[in-house]
Amino acid sequence: MAKVSAVEKNKRRRKMVDRYAAKRAELKAIVKDQSKPIEERFQAQLKLAALPRNSSKTRIRNRCDVTGRPRAYYRKLKMSRVALRELGNNGLIPGLVKSSW
Repeated sequence: MAKVSAVEKNKRRRKMVDRYAAKRAELKAIVKDQSKPIEERFQAQLKLAALPRNSSKTRIRNRCDVTGRPRAYYRKLKMSRVALRELGNNGLIPGLVKSSW
């Protein structure tokens, strides 16, 4: 199990990303629009930089929903390889069979 504080910090980041997503998209559109005056684009860039760092989507860490493990994460299943193997061995994942020979 991962530290509870690390998992909670990541949850707070996800909420913050959702809260600021529209504002970030709006400011990024202004910054990328070449038809706007450079002063307006620069002001939008400054406003974007003034937003909280944790409101950026790249700050989110993919973590296992079962254990909170940050490494070896399968996006499709939203869990780590360790949790997948454990649940598979216990027969809790339909269609997954432990190979043996």
